[in-house]
Amino acid sequence: MGQKLKMLSWILLALVGALTLFSALASVSVAYFQADDPMGGVMPLSELAGDRADVATVIRARRGTAAAFGAGYGLLFLIITLVPYRRGDVWAWWTLLIATVVVSGMILLRNPMLGTNLGLGAANIPLAVCIVALLLDVSRLKRS
Repeated sequence: MGQKLKMLSWILLALVGALTLFSALASVSVAYFQADDPMGGVMPLSELAGDRADVATVIRARRGTAAAFGAGYGLLFLIITLVPYRRGDVWAWWTLLIATVVVSGMILLRNPMLGTNLGLGAANIPLAVCIVALLLDVSRLKRS
């Protein structure tokens, strides 16, 4: 039973990493190749920026930068999951937990700091899946 839980754990974590990487690459595509994307599903970029092309460029550049960091995070998450986590390294368990809590925590700050709930699902779903996946293999902490 323990091996099946361990396998389910790394598969769930690999899915989170792969989906994070994929969504970040999709966001890069929107930032660089879709001129008038709806910002958070609220309003088109052209309406937000008005006649100021420089404002639209800054917004698209910021989205591209954020997406690049998301892609890097997703790739590192995936590699840590598929190599050291999968082979049972305890440090990988802690690294994935801390990284998930930090990223999700920063996203969740948008409600108290900015007064908006936009994008909170982007933090809550991976956070929940990662916590469940890590708990499935929490026994590795007792072995060390």
